[in-house]
Amino acid sequence: MNQHYKQKHIYVGVDLHKATHTAVIVNCWYEKLGEIQFENKPAAFEELLTYVKKLCKRGMTPIYGLEDVGGYGRSLAVFLVENKQKVKEVNSALSFAERKSYPTTQKSDSWDAECVAKILVSKLEILPDANPQDIYWTIGQLVARRNALIKAHTALKNQLHMQLSHHYPSYKKFFSDIDGKCTLEFWHTYPAPHHLKGASLEDLREMLLKSSHNTCSTKKAEEIMALVAADGETKREYQESRDFLIQSHVRDIRFKKEEVQKVEDQLCRMMKKLGFQLETMPGIDLVTASALVAEIGDIHRFSCPDKLALFAGIAPVKFSSGGKGKEQKSKQGNRTLHGIFYNLAVQQVQVSKGSKLPRNPAFLAYYERKQEEGKTKGQALVCIMRRLVNIIYGMMKNKTPYIAPPLAEQVA
Repeated sequence: MNQHYKQKHIYVGVDLHKATHTAVIVNCWYEKLGEIQFENKPAAFEELLTYVKKLCKRGMTPIYGLEDVGGYGRSLAVFLVENKQKVKEVNSALSFAERKSYPTTQKSDSWDAECVAKILVSKLEILPDANPQDIYWTIGQLVARRNALIKAHTALKNQLHMQLSHHYPSYKKFFSDIDGKCTLEFWHTYPAPHHLKGASLEDLREMLLKSSHNTCSTKKAEEIMALVAADGETKREYQESRDFLIQSHVRDIRFKKEEVQKVEDQLCRMMKKLGFQLETMPGIDLVTASALVAEIGDIHRFSCPDKLALFAGIAPVKFSSGGKGKEQKSKQGNRTLHGIFYNLAVQQVQVSKGSKLPRNPAFLAYYERKQEEGKTKGQALVCIMRRLVNIIYGMMKNKTPYIAPPLAEQVA
């Protein structure tokens, strides 16, 4: 009698931590074969291979399951792949559900690793292969760095808003944005109204012209002077320290903006090495394209668009009982990737306020057709997301540009 393919493997679940990892090995019947703890450094990984090899009977091969192949588990994942081992990426939501499925919930490194191993056995067909290539990991790190800078930049802007409200009550009428190049130069030069008392209208005009590349006129200088005069006296005790705070915020904001630009330059260089043409699609810029690549990784680890949709939590899940039920959207999968596809779907159906022209007529027509079929706006957006998965999958796998459907098909 032929063996079931799952009987030809042993399953190694690894619980990953900063200092040490714990691995539990089970067979296809969920029987625990062994356990080992080892340090999180390449020199100790060979110990894991040796231990697992001893548990492998003739003709059997090990399969490793790791939850985090981009953080603490990256070094191990790279080591295993380089040593020709089969490695699967186990979604943390699956192992969490496995732990919660028992009458008595327990938590330990050993049990966590065993739960990962059991997921390997039960979900082997749907788990994506771990493929921790350096280029995808590096892009992911750059995207994370940019996100952190943007978050810090936003916090600084909010703090600057608060400080300026005490110094310049009418500051929002000065400029269209609070952190433009010309705006920041003004805040740094004149952190409070009393600094303007020794400056003439011509001094202010020259500063604005120089920092705005001659776009701010004398009229802008006059408007600011008039608004400051109308606000009244705002100078208080310890004004020097308060002025320092404004200038400190400005310096920090300038630094964050410069660093964001440097990170984006690096992202541009890295993305060019991959040769994708994702930015040819409406709504996808460098930032969105790099975020997609960072979350998806090597597209070839997904054998079809359905696997990618499942990974992103876009594929619907059917809930039924007694012959009745309906499909609902999944709340599992990679939520970051799900959010990227959601935002992209919203952009596809947007209509310009001025020209009233749709950004992507084909998707807007599809969106409206789904609503006519009885779907809600939210359900129609999920349909858009699912179609986007197919398109993005094809564009990444074949490195082709986006081609909008012909007008005749759009009308149809």
